[in-house]
This record gives sequence, C-alpha cells and structure tokens, in this order.
Amino acid sequence: MSRRLAPQDQLTDLLARLDPAAGLAHRHLWLIHLLDWVRGPRESVPESIARVQLYLDVVQARPELQQRLQAWWATLVDHVDITTLLADFGFAPRTALVSEIAERLRMKLLPGSPETIDASELFMLALPTAFDAQWLAALSEAQLQQLVTLLSPPALPDGAASASGATLWQRALLDAITYCAGQTLSTGFAPELRLRMSEATREGQPFHALIRDVESLRVEVLHALRTPDRLHEAAQRLRERLEACRAAAATVYTHFEDNGISVGLVFRLRQLRERILRVRELLDCLLSPRPAVTAALLMSHLVMVGQERRSLRALMASNSSLLAAKVAERSAETGEHYITRDGAQYREMLRKAAGGGALMALTTLAKFGLYTLALSAFWGGFWAGVNYAVSFVLIQLLHFTVATKQPAMTAPAMAAKLKDLNSSGAVESFVDEVTHLVRSQVAAVLGNVLVVFPAVLGLSLLIAMATGQPAISHHTAEHVFESLHLLGPSVLFAAFTGVLLFSSSIIAGWTENWFVLNRLDSAIHYNPRITRLLGAPRAARWARFLRENISGFAANISLGFMLGLVPPIAAFFGLGLDVRHVTLSTGQMGAAAASLGLEALHMPAFWWAVATLPLLGVLNVSVSFYLAFSVALRAHSVSGVQRSDLYAAIRRRLRTAPLSFFVPARNGPAAPAH
Repeated sequence: MSRRLAPQDQLTDLLARLDPAAGLAHRHLWLIHLLDWVRGPRESVPESIARVQLYLDVVQARPELQQRLQAWWATLVDHVDITTLLADFGFAPRTALVSEIAERLRMKLLPGSPETIDASELFMLALPTAFDAQWLAALSEAQLQQLVTLLSPPALPDGAASASGATLWQRALLDAITYCAGQTLSTGFAPELRLRMSEATREGQPFHALIRDVESLRVEVLHALRTPDRLHEAAQRLRERLEACRAAAATVYTHFEDNGISVGLVFRLRQLRERILRVRELLDCLLSPRPAVTAALLMSHLVMVGQERRSLRALMASNSSLLAAKVAERSAETGEHYITRDGAQYREMLRKAAGGGALMALTTLAKFGLYTLALSAFWGGFWAGVNYAVSFVLIQLLHFTVATKQPAMTAPAMAAKLKDLNSSGAVESFVDEVTHLVRSQVAAVLGNVLVVFPAVLGLSLLIAMATGQPAISHHTAEHVFESLHLLGPSVLFAAFTGVLLFSSSIIAGWTENWFVLNRLDSAIHYNPRITRLLGAPRAARWARFLRENISGFAANISLGFMLGLVPPIAAFFGLGLDVRHVTLSTGQMGAAAASLGLEALHMPAFWWAVATLPLLGVLNVSVSFYLAFSVALRAHSVSGVQRSDLYAAIRRRLRTAPLSFFVPARNGPAAPAH
C-alpha cells in the first residue's frame, strides 16, 4: 500500500481487497494491513482515532461492504482460538526461566507467520508497537458500539445481534478464566512452591477450591434463569479465592528472605501472580455493563503485555531483582566492617592493609617465578590465577585486607543509608559516612602500597645476594616500567580491573545465596555420612566456618582466576585487554627497581610509572564502587534522592574539613560541617 495516497484512497484500496473466501494467511494479512493503516505514518493518537472513524463511516455507508466484512469476521472467529490470547498470552508455557529466555530469543530472531490459528501470534503481528495500546485505549464508547454493530450477523436485529456477540464473548472469557485458573492451580500445587509456603497457608488450602469456584461462576453466567444476586455472589467468591491464592504465594517470599533466593522460583511466583491478575481482569470484563469499552481496554493492556513479552532485559531485571537485593544486603553487612569511624579502627585498618601488602609481596615474586617457566598463554594465566587466589584466601584467613576488594562491599552499605535521607540531619550524617569510607579506602591503599613496595624490594635484593643474579632480568624490569607508563593503556586497564573487582563481589553474593538456599551448612552439620566422617563436633565447626566464609572464598577465588585468565582469553579474541591492580603493580615496580638498582631513579620510565600508580588505585576503587553502588541503589529501590544536596554537602565538607577525608579526628569522627 503506497504512502503517497491520501488516507481515504488508501482505505478504499484496502477495502477493495477484503475477501472472506481468501486463504487463512491472506485474511490475516488484510487485518495486519488495516491496523497498519490505522496506525498511520506519524503515530498520532488523534489521527488514528480519526482514521478509525473514517473506516466506520465508509463501511456503514456501503451495505455490500458491510456484508463482506461480517462474513470475513465470522470466518476469522471460527478459525482463530481467541482463548490463547486471553488466557495464555504473556505467560511462559512451561513456567521455567531458561525455556522462557530461549522462547524470547526465538521471537526476536525468527519472523512470525500470519498463517496461524493462534490468536496470540496474530495479535503480536497485528499490534506490534506500544503506540497501539494508546489509540486502542482512546477509542470512544460510541465508536466501539458502532464497530460491534458492523461486525454483528446481519440476520438479527441490532439489539439481538449485540446480545449474541456478547454471549460469544462471554463464552470466550469463561473458557479463558477456566484455562488460566487451571494453570494457577498447577503452579500453586507444585512442590517447589507448596513446601515453601507458610504452614498456616498450607493448612488453609487456598488453591483446592479454585476450580470449583470458577465452575460455579460458569453455571451462573450461562444459566438462562440466573439472578443478579447469585451471579454477584459467585463472582465475589472467586475474587476472594484469588486473593487467598495470591496471599499464599506471597508467603514464599518470606521463606526466600530467610533461606536465599532462587531466580527460577521467583520467575514461577511472578507467573503465578500475573495469572491471578489476569483472571481478575477477565472477570471484570465478563461482568462489565460496558463490554465493548472493557474489551478495548483489555486489548490495550495486552499490547503492553506483548511488549514485555518480547523483552529479554525486562525478564532478567524483573526476576533477578530479589537476588540483587539479597546480594546487596549480604554485601552491606560485610561492608560495614570495612568502614572505619575512629582512630582505633583507622589504625586497625592500616595494620590489616600492611599485612595484606606483605603477603602480596610474596604473590608478586611468585608471579615473576611463573614467568620463567615460559608456559603457554592459557596455562600461564591459569597458574597466575591460582597464585592470586591462594594469596587472597590467605589474606582472608589471616584477617588482613586488600584495599581494592573493599569498594564492592562498602557500596551497598552506603546505598542502604540513602533510604533515610528524609529525616532531619540525614544529609550531614551521610556525608559523615562518605568521609569515613574515603578515609578507610585511603588507609587500606596506603597500607598495601607502602608495605608491598619495600617488601618486594627487600626480598628481591635478598634473592640477588643469595643467587648472585637479580630476581628478574633487566629486560623484564624495563618492560614493567613501560607497561605502567602513564601515557599507555594502563589507565584503561585499571578501570577494567575495577569491573573485575565488582564482578567478584557479585559472584560472592550469588555463591553465598546458593549456599544458603540449598541449606548446605545444615547438611554439613547434620548429614549422617558427613558426621560419621568428621565427627559431630568437627562437622558443626566446618558448617559454621563455611557459612561465615563462603562469600569471601568465592570472591577471592573468582577474582584471582579472573585476574589470571581474562588477559589470555581476551588476547585469544584479539581484544588486547590486561589488568592493572594497584597493589600488584606497585610490587612489580619494587622488583624492577631492585633489578635495575639506583639506575632506575635516572630513568624517565620509572617516574612515569610512579605517576601512574595513584591513578591505578583511584580507578580500581572508584569503578568497582560505582558499579556496586548502582546495583545496590536499584536493589534497595532507592529513588528520588536529591543528589544536588548531597554533592553540595560533600563540597562543603571538603572546604571546611578536608583532612577528615584522610585522617580521623583525634577526638572521634569529624563533626558535621554547617
């Protein structure tokens, strides 16, 4: 259909091609073209409403065209199953997250065919845009009634025709309610959900009588001698039953709060809740005194359901939000331990960071030792990952700290405090927390860096004295300085390392949630085979130890292997990515300086590398913190924060008490600036 023609000429051309005897695909194509014409090139709601009115007027003025349209409509209704649209559209066929992801990918990648008797498939082809929901909802009741009249069988008077159409519509709605309620019943009876409902809910058996209440409604609607009171009572019973089912499903979320989140089960719960809401919508349509208007609004809503149905991003966001919240919650609990608020805590952080720096000195030398083995890219990265992972786990077990691992944990703790910004003095209190956090990060970075450099330098000199040759060759030392050059890609690599640091925190939260969800601590504590092997007291200690440390193990091991394996894997794909961890890079500089001796001080490359180190620390910390903070804000549903007020308060504190961001006040935390 040419866009150069006027709308009326386009409509004339369309109506001339209306053929009730055409094949299935061609009948449906005509509907698709008609709705495309209604949509128009500019997607303007007033223009679309005007086009609908033009269509109605033209058809009403030509009786022979009206007869063809009625015959076409009767054929369409006979061959297309509308209950699939009313009952199943928008829901996963097997209520499984993985299969739903695959189905959405199929819909995105493969074209649909109008040669179908499935109304939901035809609906997505005919009304594919969000704009369709707008013009459908904007149709007037007079236009809708006129459309019903035009589509009604010609052999009956207008009033009887409307009643007959309403009866067919009611039967379709009743069938859809029955199908949807059956799916709700099946999901509610699934053991994965039933066993996680509260005990009181299981005893109440809310799902057991759902189909009975639906059948009672069907009898009242189809009974020739029904009374309004009996119909109202049947509908009210069904509404109450649906509410009881919804409340029963909601108790599963309480179980998740205490026992971990399963994304797959959350998906099934959301499907269950949406089906209950769909039955309510269908019930409202069934009992509405204005069936044409409610039908149009239902179609408008289903258009938006179709938009959601296509979106992979919406699927993952809606079903992973609880897991993100749980990960953020657990990280926030851990992150509180990394924030120092007084001098004693500050000194303790310096001590822990110094211990971490000392261990990282051994890690750095072990890394250079692996270089001398001349392993292939993958195995070199693998054993480097083992080296890092073992070092990070030792630091965790010895209660030391690595500065760059803290931001991803402290960010959720800071995001959680934004919930209370509406209270008096909350902004200044939050700025206090910012100063504590920055000061803690500065202490941790300084503790790592100021210890790892002299430790590696001293160990390298001892190795040189003992073996008669430097710990690393001059060529390797010069390469270290060149790789850390300020004008090279090190700054980009440091930001990328911040992404890996953030990723390790997500893996840690997910692993801890998986551990709790599967009740592995209880299994280790009480499983007969484990208690026979370890003994009951030792099994209890192991269960408690793993419950307290599983998150740290997951973070440290995953980070170690990412730092080791990501560069060779990226190189395989030609990406050229590398990692720049401030503590490890500082240690490498110590080894290079020991190899070159005082000559290094006269090399410009040495000072360029020294200038790069602060930027490495800032980017490692800030990128990791920013990503974790963003996730935590969404997980905690924090919105509407007056960021300008926060920024202004932080700038005031920087002007009035700049040292509070670096060292604690002698008499406790820095006083708020007014």
